[in-house]
Amino acid sequence: MKELTLEPPPARRLVHYTPLRYPGGKGKLALYVKRLMKENRLLDGEYVEPYAGGAGIALELLFHEYVSRIHINDLSKPVHAFWSSVLAHTDELCRLVRDTPLTLAARDIQKQIFMDDDGGTLALGFATFYLNRTNRSGILNGGIIGGREQTGPWKIDARFNRDELIYRIQAIAKMKRRICLSRLDALEFLKAGLADWPAKTLIYLDPPYYVKGRDLYYDFYQHEDHERVAKFVTRKVVRQHWIVSYDNAPAIRALYKGCQRLTYGLGYSARDAREGSEVMFFSDSLSVPPLVGPFKLIRGSMKKKDNEPYSEKEAQRRFEPARRGSRLVGHKQMKT
Repeated sequence: MKELTLEPPPARRLVHYTPLRYPGGKGKLALYVKRLMKENRLLDGEYVEPYAGGAGIALELLFHEYVSRIHINDLSKPVHAFWSSVLAHTDELCRLVRDTPLTLAARDIQKQIFMDDDGGTLALGFATFYLNRTNRSGILNGGIIGGREQTGPWKIDARFNRDELIYRIQAIAKMKRRICLSRLDALEFLKAGLADWPAKTLIYLDPPYYVKGRDLYYDFYQHEDHERVAKFVTRKVVRQHWIVSYDNAPAIRALYKGCQRLTYGLGYSARDAREGSEVMFFSDSLSVPPLVGPFKLIRGSMKKKDNEPYSEKEAQRRFEPARRGSRLVGHKQMKT
C-alpha cells in the first residue's frame, strides 16, 4: 500500500521562520543583519552560522532572498538531529508533530527518548523539538510549561501550535537545496569551510554565553574555549566577513580588544524576565551601521529628548562614538 503523504496546510506568509524556541535566540537581530548586509554589499552572497541553534536569522535571510545559500552547523547531536529530520524526514516529522498528544505522559516518553538517545535521528530530532516547545523558554533541561501540576497560567500546549509549526517545517524543507547542514565543532567547521566559502560571505558566531551558558545549554564553554574561538576568528578569518555576539562580560571584551563593537540591550524570557546587556564585535572589513530593531543602544542615544528620531546623518554621527566605545555628550565625547 502506498504511504499517504501529509497534506500541506494552505499557503500563507511566514512571520516566524524557525520552529524552535531558543534561549537567547537572536531572531530579533535579523533586521540589523539585513541592514549590515545591504550596507556592505553582501546581498546574494552566503551566510554561515557555526552555532546555528534555532537558525532564526539564517532562515529569515534565506526566505527573504538576502542570501543564495545558508550553512548551519551545530555540534549538539539533538539539535542536529532535529534539523536533519526537517530536511530529510519531513513528512514523518510533521506526522509526529500533528499526532503526538500534548500530555504529561507523552512528554515523559519524549524526555526518556531524548535521554536514552538510541532511537535514531528522527526519534531524537522529534524528542528535541517536543521538549523545546513544551519546556519553559525552550530550555531542553528546563521544567514543563505550567509545571507538573499544570496549575500555571500557561499549560503544556501553550507554545505548540501544530498547524503553524508544520507549516514552518514544510516551508524550510522546500528550501533544502539551499541549506547546508553539518555537525562539527565550531572551529573545525570554520577550518573546513574557509577555503570554499566565497569572499561575499557573512559568518555570524553566537557562542554559548560566557556567564550564563552553564544554565542555558547542554554544550557550554569554558574560558579556554571562548579564547580559542576569539583567537581563530580575529587572526584567521580574513577573506570573509564576520560578526560575533556575546553577553557583555569583561572577559569577552578583553578577548576581542581592538575590534569594532557595540553594546546594546535585548530583552529575554529565559528563566526570568530581564533585559540583557549584549555586545557585538565586527571584523575590520565591515562598515558598521547604526542599530535597527527592538534594541536599546547602551553607549549613545539614537533619539532626541522628545523621543523624536534624529535624521539619518545625525543618528550616524551619534552612533560612531558608541561603536568605538565612547559616549557622546552634546557635541563632545566622554570616555567611559
